[in-house]
Amino acid sequence: MRAPTIALAALFLCCPLLAQNGQAPDVAPPAPQAAPQARPQARSQGGAAPSDDSFRFGSPPALPEGMTEPQIWPAATAEGWAKPVVIKWQRSFDDALKVARARNRPVLVCVNMDGEIASEHFAGVKYRDPAVGELLAPYVCVVASVYRHTPRDYDENGQRVECPRFGTVTCGEHIAAETELYDKYFEGLRVSPRHIALDLSGKELYDVYYSWDTKTVLTAYVEGAKDFPPYQEPVRDGQPLPERVASADIVDRQALEQAYKTGDVVLRRTLLKATAQHREVDHNELLRLAVFGLDVELAKLARQSLAQNQTEGAVDLIAEALKAPMEKDERDMLIAAAERLGEKFPRAKTLATLHKGLAIESKHIDATKARSASAQYEANSRVLTVAAGVEDRANSASTRPADADAKLELAEALLARSSQPGVERRFAQTLLEDARLRAEEAEKLGAKGWRLDALLAVTANRLGNQAAALPRAVAAVEGGMLKLDDAGLAATEDVKVQVLAMFALSRQLAIRKAYRERTQWPPEWMADVNAAYATLSEHPLVTDENLVSYYDFLRWLGASPRANGVLDSALKRFPDSALLHERLRSRILWDKGPSGLLSAYSEMLARPEATLQLSWYAGYAALVAAEHHRRRGEFEPARAAYDAGIAHYETNIKALPDGADLCQHFIALALAGRARMALEQGDLERATNELLASFARRADSAATPDGLNLTPADTARMLEARLTDAKREDLLARLKDALAKLDPKLLELPTSERNVPGRGQRPPRGG
Repeated sequence: MRAPTIALAALFLCCPLLAQNGQAPDVAPPAPQAAPQARPQARSQGGAAPSDDSFRFGSPPALPEGMTEPQIWPAATAEGWAKPVVIKWQRSFDDALKVARARNRPVLVCVNMDGEIASEHFAGVKYRDPAVGELLAPYVCVVASVYRHTPRDYDENGQRVECPRFGTVTCGEHIAAETELYDKYFEGLRVSPRHIALDLSGKELYDVYYSWDTKTVLTAYVEGAKDFPPYQEPVRDGQPLPERVASADIVDRQALEQAYKTGDVVLRRTLLKATAQHREVDHNELLRLAVFGLDVELAKLARQSLAQNQTEGAVDLIAEALKAPMEKDERDMLIAAAERLGEKFPRAKTLATLHKGLAIESKHIDATKARSASAQYEANSRVLTVAAGVEDRANSASTRPADADAKLELAEALLARSSQPGVERRFAQTLLEDARLRAEEAEKLGAKGWRLDALLAVTANRLGNQAAALPRAVAAVEGGMLKLDDAGLAATEDVKVQVLAMFALSRQLAIRKAYRERTQWPPEWMADVNAAYATLSEHPLVTDENLVSYYDFLRWLGASPRANGVLDSALKRFPDSALLHERLRSRILWDKGPSGLLSAYSEMLARPEATLQLSWYAGYAALVAAEHHRRRGEFEPARAAYDAGIAHYETNIKALPDGADLCQHFIALALAGRARMALEQGDLERATNELLASFARRADSAATPDGLNLTPADTARMLEARLTDAKREDLLARLKDALAKLDPKLLELPTSERNVPGRGQRPPRGG
């Protein structure tokens, strides 16, 4: 079984409250196998042995003779995935503990991941089986998974978007649960599927993973609940709705939220007032409906209740609420609530400081003045002048060896020369080293100020020493880099851009560090970051990386309209930027869903300014759309999206043949995706043909996970089992013949040990 990895969040999404409300990633990351832990008996096939509790409940030590993994854990069919999940997951681990203690029930933590064969079986088969639902009825259940299956958790009206894989919870909720439970119970080991039962104190009753059958898990379900009183469904008939506000149970939550949606104004007001009386229970979903509703008075009442809330979940809703226009006193009330919550939850303190920082100006950067200066910039004019003076400055420095200014001027000339077009990399590195050494010599001779700090910041950064560069960048900006010095000199524009970008990054890292260490940080830092990016965004020397950072920052702040404008403008300047297209895909998915992603790129391709490389991005967007449709069980739209993606990649091969191999790689994954859908729909002949076409396109892609964490090789193993069961010897022979021609390593190695192209790659430059 595999263990998932978590993609690193963007720097601006370092705080959970912001990450949950940010954009979803295009696809899930590849999933390497967990590091095996020592156990009494190891699997004969290799890897870690079943857990001690798996052995205790009857797991065999290895794969039974004559059995294959697809036979033990058959994948769900399309019909199976369409069935509802029968388990009512609690929305958080905290909710689960509250309900367990109130009802004297054990907690069951169910860990799941995309693409892993047994996890797929539990998600698509077991968790949708009424018989399994009966076995789990005595438990209070919470699901944990790091993978996102919907672009967003709430629509524009504040309505929940439930996870299509698990039901009941949003993707943000099962991701947050995994993060919390990993710290508390996983013992540094991410494996899946995994089932951990807990008593009322949170102590483990069992921890079952790596079992070589499903019977072991079902046995554990029964054994773990036997010491608790026989299960009885709570009596809710006749209980007044306002009284149910005191309950954290998912059943009561859903009933209250449905009642709010369908009730009249009187009932809605009554429910909102009840939430203010039960501040220890997280009823932020109910408050969210009012905050984002059309009734102004109910929204105000919800914000008042929210400001009194005592739960961590309130932090996220306060962050969302502060994005909307409101009266100053209400805004101040919510910021004060965030400050109060910050005593218990550090991210709330970050939220309060964030909004304080938005209300003040940077002391070091006058963004309006800096932008005006940038608009008058003539490309490379002063840089060329400084670079041309290297020889004269070298002579001057040699005749005045104790003159700090001469050393500093030489360092500036060397740095400028290293940046000139046509300078070979090895010579540029030598020039950078010389510039750094001359600047350090100048410092020893008494040089100081922003010119020295800017020089040392840029040289250190370009030489790969960011740790040394960032403090110098901060010192340069705080020392007046954006102003004329005493001699009437200003920084060259290329140095200014590089230092400003480092200055913004340094402030962000400082905020992140303060957040992690639960220490206070000054709101001026936020003002500095905003001013730095506002300056950079309109500079002629800005890079796509700078603009992506600014876009992420604005999204983090909740300034979505401004962020969208930055992204649109950036794409006009850098139409073939992989970073910008990644943000664009996420934005379109967020706003319009997978169908909107397809149509948006089709419209872009039809424009006169469309580049040759745009067809590559359109192909990638189509594959992302197909995978989102697959997660929802929408097979026909998914197939159409795959077809569109293949067509776009074929177009790109003709336009830019140098990038053909990467195009063939994604075409192979698209064909394998179509094969998997055909397999789930029971069309074995079509599945075989599609999979063989995938291998023919690019055999080396057989081990690469797609966005659902499934490889063509995974599908081949499952298809082989289905063909064997169906006695389709004709198709089985063709499949085995194709598999025999593949490199055996592609069929045997876990994902973490494969070195093949995969998601996240950039297309070759061109167009």
